[in-house]
Amino acid sequence: MISIKSQRELDKMRKAGEVVMLVHKRLEEMIAPGVTTKELDRIAAEVIKSKGAVPSFRGVPCPYGGIDFPGVICASINNEVIHGIPGDRVLEDGDIISIDTGAILDGFHGDAARTYPVGSVSPDALRLISVTEEAFNRGMAQAVEGNRIRDISRAIQNFVEENGFSVVRDYVGHGIGREMHEEPQIPNYVSSYRGVRLTAGMTLAIEPMVNAGTWQVSVLDDRWTVVTADSSLSAHHENTIAVTDKGPEILTALY
Repeated sequence: MISIKSQRELDKMRKAGEVVMLVHKRLEEMIAPGVTTKELDRIAAEVIKSKGAVPSFRGVPCPYGGIDFPGVICASINNEVIHGIPGDRVLEDGDIISIDTGAILDGFHGDAARTYPVGSVSPDALRLISVTEEAFNRGMAQAVEGNRIRDISRAIQNFVEENGFSVVRDYVGHGIGREMHEEPQIPNYVSSYRGVRLTAGMTLAIEPMVNAGTWQVSVLDDRWTVVTADSSLSAHHENTIAVTDKGPEILTALY
């Protein structure tokens, strides 16, 4: 069921979103060659706890029958698309890393992802990151009253493919609020699914996942980490947004 948020509830989601972006701000400062993803996860946990919030991701059941997710962040490196488990892996110069994280504050979720360069990265990798961020912007611009979910999907897919990349089709954006994953689903590509008409008060997590090569992916033996099928690089950009009568508003922001 799709929920419509009141102004009071949107205020709570802004506060949850701010916690998420404080995590991203701190991790962006830390990301460098020699840092482990476990260290990033530890700092993320500290930031969330310091703000009186709870991690959204830790303990989420595995859809493929594996362990519950053990991390506060998803740390996905290079050809890893999403759901990378933090651990002892050391970041190397030239890597790119996608950090996805969420926080619950006063009963509401915030959720956002960014892809960061590690040290000196290739121009092609930087372009992939830039196109993925702009794809999010193009999709968000369509999140206005009266449009349908498909309008968001079309804007994302068209921009990505015009730039020679592909959008992941196995995983999609989603509604968000009191639950991390609510209706509606938000594909990053056009399908037979038109989706509902957008109404003020809807809150959405729009999240293009963009691959340098094929859109196809597979899941590693840990039953969490999703990788590109051809080992090409992947980038991820996500924000929690609200549909308002004045246009879309990013709720994962520093206020």
